[in-house]
Amino acid sequence: MIYRLKALSVFLLITWSLQAQERSVLAEGAISFITANNIYIKFADTESISIGDTLYLKKQNSWQPALVIQQKSSISCVAQQVGQWTPENGQTVYFLSSISVLIPGIEPEQVVTAPTPVEPPITNLPTPQDNQDADTEAEPAVTDRKEKISGRLSAASYSTFSDNAPRHRLRYGISFRGDHLRGSKFSTEAFLTFRHTAGEWSDVSDNIFDALKIFNLAVKYEPTDRTLLTLGRKINPRISSMGAIDGLQAEHSFGAFQVGLMAGSRPDLRDYRIDPSLFQAGAYIGFSTQTPGRSQQNTLAFIEQRNSGAIDRRFIYIQHTDNLLPNLNVFASCEMDLYQKVNEEVTNALSLTNFFTSLRYRFSRTLSASVSYDNRKNVIFFESFKNYIDQLIDEETRQGLRVSANYRVFKRISLGANASWRFQKSDINTSQNINGYITYTRLPGIKGNLSLTVNALETSYQKSRYYGCRYTRDFFKGRLNGDIYYRWIDYIPSYSEIKTHQDITGLSVSWRITRKLSMYLYYEETFDARYQNISRFNAKIMQRF
Repeated sequence: MIYRLKALSVFLLITWSLQAQERSVLAEGAISFITANNIYIKFADTESISIGDTLYLKKQNSWQPALVIQQKSSISCVAQQVGQWTPENGQTVYFLSSISVLIPGIEPEQVVTAPTPVEPPITNLPTPQDNQDADTEAEPAVTDRKEKISGRLSAASYSTFSDNAPRHRLRYGISFRGDHLRGSKFSTEAFLTFRHTAGEWSDVSDNIFDALKIFNLAVKYEPTDRTLLTLGRKINPRISSMGAIDGLQAEHSFGAFQVGLMAGSRPDLRDYRIDPSLFQAGAYIGFSTQTPGRSQQNTLAFIEQRNSGAIDRRFIYIQHTDNLLPNLNVFASCEMDLYQKVNEEVTNALSLTNFFTSLRYRFSRTLSASVSYDNRKNVIFFESFKNYIDQLIDEETRQGLRVSANYRVFKRISLGANASWRFQKSDINTSQNINGYITYTRLPGIKGNLSLTVNALETSYQKSRYYGCRYTRDFFKGRLNGDIYYRWIDYIPSYSEIKTHQDITGLSVSWRITRKLSMYLYYEETFDARYQNISRFNAKIMQRF
């Protein structure tokens, strides 16, 4: 009897201690844009947040789960709602240290992609600032003219050490958002980076735009709550797959209808500079409805693009989003070309050139699944600091058919799996990938989160297999976060049975020095059985204002 009481006391003590973990606020954000499928949240930065994390509302003295992160950029997140509550623009949500959920395989954000077709583009969210996701409505009517200013400055180094000479890449970034400057109808936003390799300054001197990347730089003017004018470089959320537009954009709302015009040029895809010779212009009409239990948005656009005066493309763009059922979300976009010129012969036959669709269904609070098909083209990475295996999986799994599911087995244990297939008639560029993971959050005794991952990728030229584990934990009430991981990887080329084996180990530390000043350190070592070992060290410091 005494033994049982002691055991029960120990159990209750452990349970109480785990439940009493300090739920310190790691990041505080505000809802900036609401669509039928997604909710967009603006943060000072999202370095401490991972895809799959939960954001919370504060209700009196308790925390209520509110959102689950689906995609992220450097200062914005795209999330889906959980639970029964009504989101509102400007509403504050919180990311907490002791109840975050880590999805394995997600590295600290070190990649900036050009705003070309991705669903939706997450380097330029439809709310001002940064790149990549916009799938529905235009920005809501403006009623608050109060000035709001935020931004950040960052400096980072990405160093690679091997048997060859070390390589050091430096990157500086600035992002800024000023809403209703001095209470006026003018707002502005910007996201620029400057990067170069140490000892190779001549490359910068030869072409400044090889180093300077302007991902977003625009001024907005809102003469009325229904009219919006934008001048500069910005992605239009209603025609997001077109990527960034350099020039003038205008939109006006008539009840449920929206009419828009755009005229300007496309960025030069070689270095992303402004190129007036790539002229483009177009118009679109949108229709949005929202009724209890259902909302939808549709866009129909006509676009003409030119290259040095000659017609390059003339196409129709269609975008649709809808929640057909309370837990079913649908998104689709496509481009149909109307103009072709082959051997000086012009034809105007309708041709489907880009198509993407996705369906997401939440069966319950613990089980969700999605399926998508993607044949969009022209994703260009202007800055990439990922290792080889992560780049390989990203490049080989974006196009084609993709199926995924996530299931929370218990309160702290989650399972997930996804599979993708890329298929072509020629079988030259086919691929298939299967990935699975299990995550245990708030481990008993040692606390922190543990994730185990397995991945199998097959392409037309090689196979890869990797198994990984990652442990992450917060310290000092969330001011310090660290993780450590290991990956076991095999590559088998299709033309040979000789495989290459790699062992990858790494660790990272994120330190929130003050409320607005933070530092991030990352080290990774790749041990290669056949080739030279590679060490990677990254350091970043960031000041928010």
